[in-house]
Amino acid sequence: MIVATDVGYEGTTATAAVVGFDAWSDERARVEHTAVSTTAAPYKPGAFFERELPSVLPLVRRLCVDHGARIVVVDGYVDLGSKLGLGGHLRNALAADGLDVTAIGVAKNPFRGAPAVELHRGSSGRPLYVSALGVETTDAARWIESMHGPHRMPTLLRRVDQLARGVAS
Repeated sequence: MIVATDVGYEGTTATAAVVGFDAWSDERARVEHTAVSTTAAPYKPGAFFERELPSVLPLVRRLCVDHGARIVVVDGYVDLGSKLGLGGHLRNALAADGLDVTAIGVAKNPFRGAPAVELHRGSSGRPLYVSALGVETTDAARWIESMHGPHRMPTLLRRVDQLARGVAS
């Protein structure tokens, strides 16, 4: 199973969402979960992971244990070059639990120094930025490129974003 994660915020409330799917080309998730926390940490520049990791870790851990998920896609970076991004910290936290996962980050904006592949999907002139740990970044970019949907953002990554923002039907 492949897991995609995202977190949406409203004040100090964080809604973490995960979707689990079996193949990169899947249009629909097999599993969807959300969890709401009313104690979201404030945004701290350079430490984005501190805000999101506590929300997504329990949900991702659950899919790894219950469904054998071994690939996690995060909204953001895995590797920032000089330090780990959210995906790298998530991968390390799961490894501490004995869970070996590949982490892939899909970011909408560039981060100077991050070893990421620019990926153009659909007719959008704006790229996505793919980073990875546990797999070659070029392979991760090919997997993201092969995801369902005609737009810049793949269908299931858009779905997990909507769940996290509370706008999914």
